[in-house]
Amino acid sequence: MPANKSPTSESSTVLDPNTTGFSTETTNNKGERNVAEVSGEEHIISGNPDSRTMHCDKSFTETWTLPPLTDFSNTTPPIKVEDGSPESYRVDWVAGELENPQNRASASKHTITFVCCIVVFNVAFASSAPSMACASISHEFHVPLEMSAWVTSLYLCGYMAGPLIWGPLSELIGRLPVLLFTFGAYTLLQLGAALAPNLPVLLASRALSGFFGSGPLTNSGAVLADIWDSAHRVQAISWQVTMPFIGTSLGPVIGIAIDESRLGFRWIFWTIMVLGGATWFLILSTMPETYSPILLVKKAKKLRESTGDIQFYAPHEKADCTVKALLRRTVFRPFEMVLTEPILVLIMAYFSMICGLLYSLFETFPVIWQDLRGFTPHQTSKIFIGVSLGSVLGRYLQLYLARPMKKLIPKWHGHPPCEMNLYGTMFAGPFLVGAIFWLGWTGAYAYIPWWVPALSTIFLGLSFNVAYISMQCYLVDVYLTYAASALAAATICRAFVGAVVPLFTRQMFIGLGTQWACTLTGCFALIICFSPFVFYKYGGRLRSRSKFSQALDLKMKERVEAEEKLEQSKTRDSSYLVGQSSNTKSSV
Repeated sequence: MPANKSPTSESSTVLDPNTTGFSTETTNNKGERNVAEVSGEEHIISGNPDSRTMHCDKSFTETWTLPPLTDFSNTTPPIKVEDGSPESYRVDWVAGELENPQNRASASKHTITFVCCIVVFNVAFASSAPSMACASISHEFHVPLEMSAWVTSLYLCGYMAGPLIWGPLSELIGRLPVLLFTFGAYTLLQLGAALAPNLPVLLASRALSGFFGSGPLTNSGAVLADIWDSAHRVQAISWQVTMPFIGTSLGPVIGIAIDESRLGFRWIFWTIMVLGGATWFLILSTMPETYSPILLVKKAKKLRESTGDIQFYAPHEKADCTVKALLRRTVFRPFEMVLTEPILVLIMAYFSMICGLLYSLFETFPVIWQDLRGFTPHQTSKIFIGVSLGSVLGRYLQLYLARPMKKLIPKWHGHPPCEMNLYGTMFAGPFLVGAIFWLGWTGAYAYIPWWVPALSTIFLGLSFNVAYISMQCYLVDVYLTYAASALAAATICRAFVGAVVPLFTRQMFIGLGTQWACTLTGCFALIICFSPFVFYKYGGRLRSRSKFSQALDLKMKERVEAEEKLEQSKTRDSSYLVGQSSNTKSSV
């Protein structure tokens, strides 16, 4: 419930991108100022509190004091100070300003979202498309079959280094230049893979493709966060998270079709290059710059040119961009968080399990359907369609499971408890474990019809996506300002697992047997799947002790509880008045 405010009062909200805090300033008609600040370290409230007083009659008066409400909107008017201080020249967004990325037209936002999804699909498709062509690659370059599996693994190894560079660089020079450069380099490197005269050249091209491909993969999510507010962001990001699962699972289907045609495996890379080139021109023609601090720099430059006053500045221009500061933010902070944040460690384990399971399917499916049931590689690749279908279903299921949290956004003033993000992960965990056992124990016996284990892939894709979207939303809400560093650490870990697991999956399934290999994997998944339940019960306590978690919902809790008491008192007072009125009528 918003606080009552005098009609003559003025309010302004300031978001400083160089800090972890927000502030709301209110000036009443007497010229007095109330300031509420929320930072990553402390909650400071100064000035007169916003008091609510209810009068039912002379015998009943109750007063509730509510903490001032901080407006966390991305649409912030500039600070107006008339004393000539440097703050009076600070440039911020004016409410409703069209240049603010969050105020873009709905059609523009949906176009940007579509382009981001296509970009992510490209990069994910390229990771898995050659995976079913290992036999052809092995034959072409006269190397063992196990060596050809590095075509996928080294691509994922490139993901490990990229997030430490491309994410922070986009915060320094903007999203669009980084997106155009990295996606362009990724596209051109397909030429090296398509024309590779030997395996080392092919592997080097793949590793560099993954390195540059991680740029658009990581920055696409940042672009969506730039343009969508918290109420609509989940729907956009859910598609951005779903597209990697669709691209990864469709890659083998299309890749093996090209490989078994007269075109050969090299045309897999030509296809990736053509698709990437078309997408690059789509980015160039439709994608604007969306990073607000960079746009404010441009606005400040225009003000300096139009007014001739060089004192106007954007906060980004005052940021510490020394080598030491950049290294701390980009390289050291993710590793510091891994060593000190138990929440992040468990989330990394969950992400890694999902990524490892997804990429292990490229070696698992041939064992189940080719070795045991005599399928051709082309027939086996079609089993991956079940994973794609499950991923799409999972996206809609996650939106349904997120409804309780969405309903609480107004009540909690934009910051409901972070742990409500975990409903999807808690729901998907048992399905994931069950699908793994289903795949292993029905796929191990040739007399069981092929479609029985194939159906399990739908539930695998569904649980992958629901758990991933849910856990990523939780990670972002927990760390907010430091979410980029947390996501970088998680990306490195899951890329490492995704690169390593396919190298020994086939040997494990042949050595242990399909049923026992899946049992081992399922038991590990069962252990990890308890983590969201732990977070749900103890997450608030862990976040309150965290150095990197702002815990805004915990700071908002005091106000929400006070407002609930106020509503209860209103209800009680209304009942009292109705009773008094009834008694009066009875007396008459």
